[in-house]
Parts: sequence; structure tokens; C-alpha cells
Amino acid sequence: MSLAIISPNRDITPWLEIFKKTAGDIPLEIYPNIKNPAEVSAVMLWQHPKGSLQPFPNLKLICSMGAGVDHILGDDTIPADIPITRIVDSRLTFSMTNYVVMGVLNHHRQILRYQADKQARKWDMSNPEIPVNVGVMGVGELGGDVLDKLSLLGINVYGYGNSPKPDFDHPYYYGEQLETFLSKCNVLVCLLPLTAQTDGILNIELFRKCTKGTYLINVARGKHLVEEDLITALEEGHLSGALLDVFQQEPLPKNHPFWEQEKISITPHIASITNPEAAAPQIIENYRNLENGLAFINQIDRKKGY
Repeated sequence: MSLAIISPNRDITPWLEIFKKTAGDIPLEIYPNIKNPAEVSAVMLWQHPKGSLQPFPNLKLICSMGAGVDHILGDDTIPADIPITRIVDSRLTFSMTNYVVMGVLNHHRQILRYQADKQARKWDMSNPEIPVNVGVMGVGELGGDVLDKLSLLGINVYGYGNSPKPDFDHPYYYGEQLETFLSKCNVLVCLLPLTAQTDGILNIELFRKCTKGTYLINVARGKHLVEEDLITALEEGHLSGALLDVFQQEPLPKNHPFWEQEKISITPHIASITNPEAAAPQIIENYRNLENGLAFINQIDRKKGY
């Protein structure tokens, strides 16, 4: 029985150090040099190559190395009966909320405008604030905290999700109420999980239903956004700008049109970064639970996709 680590595009040194220090008895296999695939009973993954789990005939547990699991669910070669777990870390929520609040306030106080004014040596005190009403799509642990913190700042907030939430602390819309939700806000934040239903949800049809001049913040997944539709929506004036941390292809190709768009701000998928010191112990605990026939922590609902 062993644990395989498959994360070809990430430095796993910090993870290995934690395993060595706290769980040195767990046999580790490091992709692509898997010596005994039949011994692998659990894997921990981040952006694994599709089909790379097929050599493991005795696989019983899949652990995401982050909060997201769409990179796992998108691999249709993985048997549907294998449990999948994710990382839950309060620090992820802290970082994500701070990023979104930063994006909202920068738009509210027009930081890009004043940076341009500085370059032009222009002193313009007119209209220093853009009134903002913030709508968050996806009101789980991350989205709920974003709404709480923005509300504390006195900003009007609205939530949108897939199902009813009778006791939700903020104005909330769901399902077929999307158009009403969009009419309430002029800053739209996407924090949805990526599922078959939400893939491509940020498209021109949705943008044309937004309040004219809405500002978009996408910190969920790149596949939520139809990238060419964002440019169209900016040209048509349905959106006034965007802050993007996630993209269809990462790193963002050097010839991508987003680099040249003055109304699009870009960060390199850094809104919320997994901390191995908080994440590794959760994977270790689930490996122990597998050994002892116990229930897993932070197991996802595969039907829901999160």
C-alpha cells in the first residue's frame, strides 16, 4: 500500500518535507517514476495528465492537492466509484476574500484611472468613486465570506447559487432568478465551482443581461469564461472592465489578446494559493483513514461536482 504524487507542473518539495517529518512511514511514489503501480492505493493530484491513473489497479482514494476538483472530474478515464477529497483551509478563504475585496475597492476608487492620470500628469478630482453593488455567483465557503466582508464595509451585496438558501444572511437568488440577480449588481464576481452546468457560464448571453457597464471579477476557473465573449462585451459596453486571475490556458500565452486590453487586469492565478503545511496533514489523515477503514474528511459529492 502506497501513496502516489502526481503534480507535474508544481514544485512538490515542500510536500515531501512535510511527509518526511510527520508521516515518514507512508511509502511515496513520485510521478512519472512509479515503480510499483499495483501497490498504489491512494493518489494526490494537481493537474495530472489525463489517463495517468489507469496503471493503478488497486486505487481506492483520490486526493486533490487544492480546493478545486474539476481537474480530476474532467478525466473520464477515472472510475466513478473512487472517492475524491479536496483541501479545506481557512487561509484559502482569507486570501480569496482579500483578493476580491481588493478588486472591488480598486474598481470603486478607480485606481487604474488614477494610475493613468499620474502618467499623464493630470490632476482630476471629479467623480472619485464609482458606486458599487456586488453580486457573487457561488456562495459556498469562499463566496459567503466575500459577501460577509464586503457587507461589513457598507457595500450592497447579493448572492446567487443553484439551490434555495432560506436562512442566508444576504439577499439571495437562485436558478431561474439569474436575470433578476444580474439586474441588482454592477460588479459581478464568479466563485462558482466548475461543473458541466457552469462551464462557459460567463458568456455574451449573460453579459448582455448585466447592468450596463458591469465590472467582472473571475477568480473561480478559467473555463467559466468564454474569453472571446469578454472582449465582445467590453466593445459593446455591457462590461466596463474585468479583473481575471484564471484563464482557459495557463500560463496565459504571450500572444493572447488579453495582454493588450487596457480594460482587463490580469494576475497569474494567485488569488488563493494552497499552503502545503495546512493541506498535507489532511491528505495524510485520509490515507490513515483508508488504512483503517474510516470515513474520509472533505469528500466531495461527485454528482454535484464539488
